[in-house]
Amino acid sequence: MTIDTNLSAEKYQQKMQRRKEIQEKRLAEASKEKGLIIVNTGNGKGKTTAALGMVVRSLGHGFKVAIIQFIKGAWEPAEKAVLSQWESQLDFLAMGEGFTWETQDRDRDILKAEQAWETAISFINNLDYQLVLLDEINVALKLGYLSAENVVKALENKPEQTHVILTGRGAPTKLLEIADLVTEMKLIKHPFKEQGVKAQPGIEF
Repeated sequence: MTIDTNLSAEKYQQKMQRRKEIQEKRLAEASKEKGLIIVNTGNGKGKTTAALGMVVRSLGHGFKVAIIQFIKGAWEPAEKAVLSQWESQLDFLAMGEGFTWETQDRDRDILKAEQAWETAISFINNLDYQLVLLDEINVALKLGYLSAENVVKALENKPEQTHVILTGRGAPTKLLEIADLVTEMKLIKHPFKEQGVKAQPGIEF
């Protein structure tokens, strides 16, 4: 919404009152709840970070959460150390073996992705879990390690109240079509590419 900075105090108050009425009407009409399919994709940073924000919220509500990492896994992320204080609510499984250019073994990468997907499905279909984060699964789909059709079909048949977040660049069109919420992170500037700044603790890991 664009605000005219030249509005008088009275006109501004009237405009905000109308805005408030519209928002209250929308909130009143949005009464149902459902488990969402959430996709964070795009070339910009922040896809996993945004998903972890939802993880923290869910843990704060006392929900059970599962995180399955599809590509990362050769290193121990700082997030895991922090989230370990919620051990009774959280399952955190790093099932990849690192980035594809590090493993250099497509058959093994496919096997690991399939194992991670089988684990993911077990959590998604477990009604004890309110939120399941599939970190970097979009990359596995983009590279053909998993069938997009199979993943989409499973998500379409998930328990009604279970939230599933799928992160990673290159999310396939079929997934975007069934998702309830899609956010694309757009890269504007990056310190690694433009300044040669390496990955730093607290920012990248």
